[in-house]
This record gives sequence, structure tokens and C-alpha cells, in this order.
Amino acid sequence: MISLLVVLTVEVFEKLGLDEQKKASLLASQNRLSIVHVDMDAFYAAIEQRDNPRLQGKPVIVGGDPKQRGVVSTASYEARSFGIHSAMPSSRALQLCPQAVFLKPRMKHYKEVSQEIFDIFYQYSNMVEAVSLDEAFLYIEGDAVVVGKMIKEEIRERTGLTASVGVSFNKFLAKLGSDWEKPNGLTIFDKDRAQEILPGLKIRKIWGIGPSSEKVLQEIGIYTIQDLRNYDLGYFKDRFGKRAIELVLMAWGFDLREVNSSTGAKSLGEEITFERDVADRKILEQTLEEFTLALWKRMQQRGYLARTVTVKVRYEDFSTITRSKSLETGSDDLEEIRMLTKKLLSRIDFRKKVRLVGLQVSNLINVEEPIQLRLPLFGENRDD
Repeated sequence: MISLLVVLTVEVFEKLGLDEQKKASLLASQNRLSIVHVDMDAFYAAIEQRDNPRLQGKPVIVGGDPKQRGVVSTASYEARSFGIHSAMPSSRALQLCPQAVFLKPRMKHYKEVSQEIFDIFYQYSNMVEAVSLDEAFLYIEGDAVVVGKMIKEEIRERTGLTASVGVSFNKFLAKLGSDWEKPNGLTIFDKDRAQEILPGLKIRKIWGIGPSSEKVLQEIGIYTIQDLRNYDLGYFKDRFGKRAIELVLMAWGFDLREVNSSTGAKSLGEEITFERDVADRKILEQTLEEFTLALWKRMQQRGYLARTVTVKVRYEDFSTITRSKSLETGSDDLEEIRMLTKKLLSRIDFRKKVRLVGLQVSNLINVEEPIQLRLPLFGENRDD
């Protein structure tokens, strides 16, 4: 017996004009769990609690000053129990929880921890799509459930932080899974469980539907995913165009978006702002040598070749210059990158003291990246 899911999906595919091979590929995709979504738990606040044990168990808020019209960036789970959430005015958060500890963000430190976490991701997949510092999708060739568990364990061992992980056959359901059992959760949505839980969820659970979109849908009687499933497809498509097809497919557990590793692989870089302005060229050479080795290790780990190397210098008067050189073909040769970095440094004037120095490799090529089916049918504009 053909399920209603298959009947509706085939009908939608017909309206899209997809050929039989693409229809079969999309229907077959639900038979293999291949997407892992990792979302760190209260990332900034968790780092602060880890670094300062006296903050553990306390309501911690990372964000702007409540006396200066600041906003909450991240709240610990202890603070969230008072109804505090990100983007809330800090003054309101203080009203809800007067005993909260407010901390200014330490973005440089958070980025360093994020790099540790992404280095872990690249041990398990070359297809990593960074969503933010603390969130990413991974395309997994092997057992995605096993990989999800291993990533959670390694993050905990190496950083002392917890992550929530969702595993499914597409991005929408993997993202839904990582949010399902926070903090420190692991949720698996195969096709059967997806069909079990989707109908009763609020319409906002569909990717890309924020407050304004939710209001528009509620005005025509759509409050839950089941309401959308029951809605007249023709009328819905006439009113919302291609976006309607994307929403209907997600309501039935399909998502045509794929893991796009290029979003997280355009460049790698290191830089440092010295505590005191530097006049000694040898210090700069030594610093860039350390950066070269660090970037090369990251390139090796992720399977990257670099086509462009850039040295950046900021002087004591805050003026900034860069010197770049592009190669005809990509390279991951340590000695070649090292020599190119030295050559670029030799082109820089050091008559003024240096406040900051940096090194970047860019125009990266992932030589091991597999080719996936591409269906660029819909935009990915969020309404949050």
C-alpha cells in the first residue's frame, strides 16, 4: 500500500517538474541517516562557567550592561529557568533575575574554543557547514549515529563543554533533533519517528518560519504542521510561490537543502594583538612561523589546499596594510607556505612599531570533498 506521504510527495515533485531520477533520489534519501547537527549548549555562558568554577550552578548572562541598554547574548540554563533568553534587553533580564551574574563577551576567547570544536568536526567529515561559532551541520558517509555520539564525547573530553546533537536524513530534521532534548541531548529522527512527531508540532518548528511568518500563516488558519499538511496545496502554492513547496515538503519531513561545506571553508587565519607595540622584526618572524605551522596543521586535518597567502600588519597608529600572493595551483606544502610568508613579510615597511600581526590562507580547495546532488530550487532566507 502506498503511503499518503509518498502520494503527496510525488504530487509535489510533479508540480516542481523533477525528473524520475531526482524523485527517486529524494525519496531514497530518507532511508539513510547521513546528517548530524551539533549545537553547543549555552556556549558563551558555558565557557565562562567552565573557566571560573565559582560561576557553576549560578545564573550567568553574557551580554551588554543592563544599565546601558544592552542585550542578552547567551544565558546559562540556570538563568533560562527565570525566562531569560538571547536578544532580551539586559535590563529586563536583571528584573527577572536580580541575582544573575552579568559578564561582557570575550569574543576572541569564544572563537578560540570554537576552533577547537570545529577541528573535532573535521576529524569526522570534510563536509562541514558552519552555521555559527557554536553550531554546524556535518554530512557523514558512515554511521551518523555512532559519529554523533563520538563527537559529543570528544567535545566533552577536550573542552569540558556539552553539545546537543541531532541525527537524521536531512538538515531540517537534524536541526530539530539537536533542539529536542537540550542540554547534552542526542536525538535520532528516522523517517518513522519523524512522521510520528511532526504533525503535532507548532508551525514555527519548520525551518525559516519566524514570528512574522508564523503570524501570516495563523491568519489563514495554520497553527500546526498538521494544519499545513491539510491545507489546499494549490491555493497555498498560488499564494506563497516556490516558498510554499519548500514549506510543504518540510511539513512532510523532506528538506532539499544540502550540507554546503563551502560556507565554512573560504579561509583560515591566525592573528595576535601584542600587549606592547613591537619593533623587533625577529619577534614578528617568530610569530608568523608559529602561525604558519598552526595553519598548516589545520589544512592537513581538513584536507585543504591554499591558493592565497596573506600577511597582515597593523601599526602603532592603527594604520593597517596587507600583502598577498596567489599561487597558480593550491598547495599544502609547509615549506612553500613558510617561504611565501617570509617573502611577504620582507615587503612590509617596519619604520613604525607593530601593534598586530596576522597570517591567512584563503581560496581554499577541499580535494576530498564528495559531490552531492544539487537542487538549487529554493532560497534560504530566514525570517527570525
